[in-house]
Amino acid sequence: MQALEPELEDAPAEALPELHGLIERMLTERGYALDDPVADDGIDPEVLAEFKAARETTRAVERADEGVGPGDVAAAINGYRAVYEHLLGERSAP
Repeated sequence: MQALEPELEDAPAEALPELHGLIERMLTERGYALDDPVADDGIDPEVLAEFKAARETTRAVERADEGVGPGDVAAAINGYRAVYEHLLGERSAP
């Protein structure tokens, strides 16, 4: 995440797919079944909602949708950061 910070500051929309990949890998490595609605039951609903909202924005950026603005990109980055912080807290919990 630290390595992505400069890119997120300089070119946030361009860095979004890489940030998405990092968070998705972290979730998957911790056993989150991101696309399985049945497995959603075991996931903190706020974490899952943050990730899915950020993922939708990332996909829109990748499709070059005209309706995605800087505020949307910032919200996605903040969502990914929230998931990242949650995962770090989860890892350090006893």
